[in-house]
Amino acid sequence: MTDLVIGADGLARCAWGASTPDYAVYHDTEWGRPLRGDDALYERMTLEAFQSGLSWLTILRKRQAFRLAFDDFHIPTVARYDDADVTRLLADAGIVRNRAKIEAAVANARAALELPEGLSTLLWSFAPEQRPARPSSFAELAPITPESTAMAKALKKRGFRFVGPTTAYALMQATGMVDDHIVGCHVTLPPAA
Repeated sequence: MTDLVIGADGLARCAWGASTPDYAVYHDTEWGRPLRGDDALYERMTLEAFQSGLSWLTILRKRQAFRLAFDDFHIPTVARYDDADVTRLLADAGIVRNRAKIEAAVANARAALELPEGLSTLLWSFAPEQRPARPSSFAELAPITPESTAMAKALKKRGFRFVGPTTAYALMQATGMVDDHIVGCHVTLPPAA
């Protein structure tokens, strides 16, 4: 399998983005596009943490259920969750029912509320300089970078959980802090600015 494939629609995509219809939509419309806003980035951070050890496709297919279960990832609302909410979430078959990840999501909402600059500003402060050209293969990409390591350390220092360097880099890729689409991919991204 090459890192770039031509889909049934004739468009060149990063290979993973052509492997299922769900991935194609996500790849073409979301992955790598600059995303800002505290609640929006909290959602992505939470979903990346839930993905740890699982396929992203599993999380993607459960995303709507996650949104319903976590009140659209509204940080102040989730920060008020108590033991009854954790119990409710553990009983929700629509999401990944992992106590440590659920408790981390609540703790992370509380930590996000404490950030004077807001979550979006903090996360984007770790975005690296954009590389001059897209990678020619996924082999050129490392799952951990100095920036993702620094982001993970800064988050941990502020009380965040389940956001290690690999998860932080996946978050950077998903939210456009880095452009890891392969050369020749049809997706055109707006500047991260």
